[in-house]
Order: sequence, then structure tokens, then C-alpha cells
Amino acid sequence: MTVFVDSAREAVAAIRSSENLWCHSMAATPTVLLAALAEHARSLSDVTIMQLHLEHAEMLADPALDGHLRNRCFFAGQVTRELINQGRADYVPISLSEIPKLFRRGDARIDTALVQVSAPDLHGNCSLGISVEASKAACDMAGRIIAHINPHMPRTHGDSFIHLRQIDVAYTEAAPLLQHGQRDVSVVEQQIGEHVASLIEDGDCLQMGIGAIPNAALACLGDRKGLGIHTEMFADGVLPLLHSGVIDNSRKKISRGRTVTSFAMGSQALYDHVNDNPEVIFLDVEFVNNPVVIAKNPRATSINSALQIDLTGQVCADSIGHRIYSGVGGQVDFVQGANYSERGKSIIALPSTARNGTLSRLVPYLASGAGVVTTRAQVDYVVTEFGAARLRGCSIAERVAALLQVAHPAFREALARDAREILGLRLPG
Repeated sequence: MTVFVDSAREAVAAIRSSENLWCHSMAATPTVLLAALAEHARSLSDVTIMQLHLEHAEMLADPALDGHLRNRCFFAGQVTRELINQGRADYVPISLSEIPKLFRRGDARIDTALVQVSAPDLHGNCSLGISVEASKAACDMAGRIIAHINPHMPRTHGDSFIHLRQIDVAYTEAAPLLQHGQRDVSVVEQQIGEHVASLIEDGDCLQMGIGAIPNAALACLGDRKGLGIHTEMFADGVLPLLHSGVIDNSRKKISRGRTVTSFAMGSQALYDHVNDNPEVIFLDVEFVNNPVVIAKNPRATSINSALQIDLTGQVCADSIGHRIYSGVGGQVDFVQGANYSERGKSIIALPSTARNGTLSRLVPYLASGAGVVTTRAQVDYVVTEFGAARLRGCSIAERVAALLQVAHPAFREALARDAREILGLRLPG
């Protein structure tokens, strides 16, 4: 039976030392509960809080919590990035599709799940709302569920429902949802988006992340027909295409006619669109990101990013050298799924340079300690502001030649020289 309490501090009071917690993530981060936990944890020791990317969770980075509460991150965010690189938090490199399996197989114990849910309907069903991801699996396996019931949380369809009787402790408070605004697109990002869009054809089934490059690409697709969405997450960039009918999901085999996602993050307009909308379904990320499932849709097209790519096609997306920056996420899941899909394609899009043009992101070899997220055997298209290079089926020499064409002109000569000297290739020039 659910116990209703009058404060967030009361809600988390049952948490004890040495517990493993799971925290609802992204825009569904239960900041009301986390603020209370940050206070309560000062009286505890060795509490671990597992998470994906948390928003507005600065309270968990307080040095006063060291030894009391430790972040265990499957994806580094702005707050946890420095904690990880200081040794004050743990990073677990893992594909997004694999995280629910850790819970369901018992490889990661969850004593308490902290979630933010919608108000219950007439039947007692709450909704995980805009973020199902691995939180559905966490709730299924947790010994205890503590919920912030927020009347502003949208009621979404799919795997999002959790009955009130499953919730052990509930605290109700109306609070604004966390939003992720869209910033202006730079000239370089616009150019990359246009090159990405040139690869997208009628009937493609898209996966894309959040950010300026996906939004720039989506803005160029107004003349396409029959596009579909099967993605781990989506943001505001898809709304104009959904409203105009460019995205109608009519050519998919998995959930035809419906947009498939696992979480969403953006504006209130986005949250209003998904609220009680049966045309958008939020599913367990173990299913959404399963490469076998992805491949069942024809023309699956994944759009992901990278921090650095070497001239043979190795993609580093989670670290800058030894320093952890983000995570594996769903890149490999969707690269594999798109590669196996009938007429599918995977795209890695990135600016050609970093640090205001002083460093090339295309390099003869990855920085020391850099993690390979997508291997050179898996990579398909690499796109920069200078065009698209297709690497699938290419030899090392052919890859180098293709990547030199999309590298920044200021670095091409040096990269070609490094390719000859380091890789032993015979290249013109």
C-alpha cells in the first residue's frame, strides 16, 4: 500500500546506508527528491546512486557528500563529468540497450528507485511520462519505489505506466518540468545539417539525438515523404515535420503509424505534444535500442556525433583522451541496427575542428586513452561541414583519402603527411 507523505524529506527518510539507488533521468530527473536526498544522505554512508544523464542535479556534487553518497554514471553529464574525472564518481561504459539487462539479470542490485510520475488516473495508473529509458526496468526490479507525483508530468503511452500500488512512498508537488531550450545554429552546424539531410531519402526511419546538428538536418527535410521515427530520444526539431505530415511513420514495420522513443527532452510544446498522444509511444530502451529490432525497419538511418575520429574510421564519442566526457549511449546500438537494416545507413556527424578551429577532430590516431565507441568495421558515413565521406567497405587507404576530403583544409596537408609516415600509406602529394 502506498504511503503518502507531506514532504520530500519524509519521502526519502526510509533510505539507509549502503543502499543502491536508481534515479529517473534526463528531463524527468526528480530534483525535488534529490534535494531532499542530498540532505538526508549526510547522515548515511556508502549510498550509491545509479543514473543516466541527470539534469539540474548539482546538489549531488557537493563535496560534503563524499563518503556518504557516490554517483555511478552510465552517461556523464555536466555535473557528473568533473566528479568522474576527479575520481569522486564512477563511469560505467555500456550501451544504452544493455542497462535494463543489468537490472533484470540481477547484475546490479536496486534497493530503491527514485522516480517522477504523473498523477494517477481513475484506475490508479501513473505514468513515467517523458522518460521511460531504463527506469521501467529499474522499477520492475527495485525493492522500493519512491515517487514524486507531479501533476505537470505528461501521461505518455507505451511502457510508461506504473500503478499506484507499486509505489511504496509518494510525495505530491506541482513543479515545472525541466526544459531544454534550442540555441541558435552556427554556420558550421547548418552546413553539417545540410550534408546530413542530403543523405536522407523518402521513407527513411530516423534516429537522432538532441542538439544543433540534428535540428539543422531536420529543418532541411520539409520536402521529404513518409519519414519514420524509431529513436532512443527526440526533441523539438521533429515537431514541424510531425505537424506537416512529413513524418507519418507509414513505412515502418515496427509500430507502423507511431513514433517510437524512450525519452524526450525539450520545450513545453514538446511535452504537450506527447501528452496523452497514442501516436507517440515511450518504450523500454532494451527494446527500442535492440539492434535486431532496429534492423526490422527498412531504411533505418541513425545520426550520431563524435568527439574525434581517426583516419581509419575509429570513432571516439565518450572521452577526450583519458577524460570522460559523455558516454557510449545508444550510438553502437543504432549503428549496428542501421547497418543490418534493408537499405539502412548510419551517419556520424561532427565539426571538422575543435577549440575555435585550432585542433582537427579528424586525426591520424586517437588521443592517448580515448575510447573507441564505434569501430572502424562498423562506421558508415562521416559528415563534417565539408561534406560526407562513406567508409563502409573501404580499405584503409580509401578511408584516409575520403576523410581527407571532409577534413578542414588547414589540416589536410599535415594529415596526409601523417598518413604516409605513420600508417605507411602511399598517397598522392
